[in-house]
Amino acid sequence: MRLLLCLCLLLLTLQPATAENLRGKVTWIYDGDTLKVAGVGKVRLIGIDAPEHANSDRDRFYRRWNIPPARLRKIAAAGKQFQIRTVKGKIVRLKFDRTKRDKYGRTLAYIILPGGRMLNRVLLEKGYATVFRRYGFKLKKDFLEVEAAARKAGVGLWSRD
Repeated sequence: MRLLLCLCLLLLTLQPATAENLRGKVTWIYDGDTLKVAGVGKVRLIGIDAPEHANSDRDRFYRRWNIPPARLRKIAAAGKQFQIRTVKGKIVRLKFDRTKRDKYGRTLAYIILPGGRMLNRVLLEKGYATVFRRYGFKLKKDFLEVEAAARKAGVGLWSRD
């Protein structure tokens, strides 16, 4: 009887993987805005853009804020290490926006951490990323406000060192 009760409780807590509750274990961190989720593949975090680990043409975007290349490399490494400590090996939930895949075939998602916080937003708060301005997304206004607060606080990319 006890075993039957345990099985019933287990079945009630298991949910099928739908677009609303897709979950998976983070198995790899590629960089500050891309990771791998088991059963899903490569996931690009919606609404944020993190600096590249090496000098690239994309550094032009950061010149408008006079962020030196050396700081970009430092923040790229720090953001990746933060994700490795925070999310690698954890079960996360994926939430989607208007578009589910980018032109490279990566899944586009907001990543919800085990405690309920959104990884995309946390990376902005810590100054490890900026808002990806090229495309629209549902949380763009909120993300721009979070980025502005990080800039005002002088954290991460916005540090005054």
